[in-house]
Amino acid sequence: MTEARDRVDWLLADSIWWGGRLRRGVALRVGTDGRAKPVPAEMAPSDGVRRLPGTLLPGLVDAHVHAALADLGTVRAGGIAAVWDLGGVPDTLRDLAARAGRLGSALPRIRYAGPFLIAPGGYPSDRAWAPAGSWREISSAADAGAAVAEAWSAGATLIKVTAHAGGPTLPQPTLRALVEAAHASGLQVVVHAEGPGTVAAAFEAGADLLAHTPWTESLPDPLLRACASRMTWISTLDIHGWTDPTPPGSVPPPGSVPPPGSVPPAPEIDPAREVAIGNLRRFVEHGGKVRYGTDLGNGPLPAGVNPRELRALRAAGLTPDEILIAMTEPDQPGITWLPSGLDLTPATFADLLATARVVDDTLQPR
Repeated sequence: MTEARDRVDWLLADSIWWGGRLRRGVALRVGTDGRAKPVPAEMAPSDGVRRLPGTLLPGLVDAHVHAALADLGTVRAGGIAAVWDLGGVPDTLRDLAARAGRLGSALPRIRYAGPFLIAPGGYPSDRAWAPAGSWREISSAADAGAAVAEAWSAGATLIKVTAHAGGPTLPQPTLRALVEAAHASGLQVVVHAEGPGTVAAAFEAGADLLAHTPWTESLPDPLLRACASRMTWISTLDIHGWTDPTPPGSVPPPGSVPPPGSVPPAPEIDPAREVAIGNLRRFVEHGGKVRYGTDLGNGPLPAGVNPRELRALRAAGLTPDEILIAMTEPDQPGITWLPSGLDLTPATFADLLATARVVDDTLQPR
């Protein structure tokens, strides 16, 4: 939790994007809890107002990272104000989140799911990149409640479950028991669904989010329409095609990760990427809700705002305003600044958003 502030602050810029639209003549009032609220500019006091050129908007959020595999300082320097860690060692994540919550921290705020909850011997316990303690095996429906309670007590605000058809998977009654235990504790469930039948299993168990847009098969329309009725999908479209086709979450070969701030050249088109974009396009057409997420730590993905992910979201049919909605949480602390202003022109939107910077707790752009 971000440490409490002891004052109300004011920011004024050329424009503000908030609530799904670009506005002028608006100021941001930043409360003692760090949350910002747009108000008419004339309400701002005559003194003590921080004035910035360009555009202010809610802090940008990457809803799928693995903090132990990413340079979080570079992530924040690249314009991301907050991240969701979707699978790691609980004690490590709790310590990172505490550091990130201190005033003046150079890390993005961290919301985390704690360990992967898996079938015995299931994904990712069989992967070299997953450290001991980053997963917990669930042996029965009775074990589900204890696993959720352990994650919650370690500070988790999400529950991460894997349904990976390439290895052992949780029986449906156990998966359903995990979802029910999480919901009873007020926690949403994110499922890594990979392979035939896994999306249907996640939906039927009552899961709230998919950690990835499904990419292994084009989903039948009835299932896709059902998912759109109550699930959120985290995009992660750019994980496909940047190394030889290793599964999400794998460690890239030495030397394959680009230096901070650089963007590798475009790869050849990966069929999995096209399947994912097609599934997401139909999901959105049916009214499905999308969160921007990159699976940062998986292969040579740029830290900070990923313009390739943004272009893939555009290819799936999202408008720039819809992408910003997918990237922001206006009811949470955090403010992003675009020094050159926000341009919603589709052709230039991705590159412009990649210039984003985070306004820190002392209201200085970083």
